[in-house]
Amino acid sequence: MTQCTVDEKDFGVFLIHRLAERWGKPVPETYLILNNTDILDGYILKCYDTLHTLGTEYLVDDLTEYAREKGATV
Repeated sequence: MTQCTVDEKDFGVFLIHRLAERWGKPVPETYLILNNTDILDGYILKCYDTLHTLGTEYLVDDLTEYAREKGATV
């Protein structure tokens, strides 16, 4: 995880937990998927200013689709 603010970290953790629930995977495995595909640093944290204004359901759907596009099995 890159250097970021407390709000950005909280947002990242929140999304990791929501995605773990949706994907039916443990939180550590979900973190590894997001980290290994550069979705966590390259998208979630990088685009925090915009993403944190969106709804949870939309974000979970968007991130699920993006993870699949990057080759992750979710």
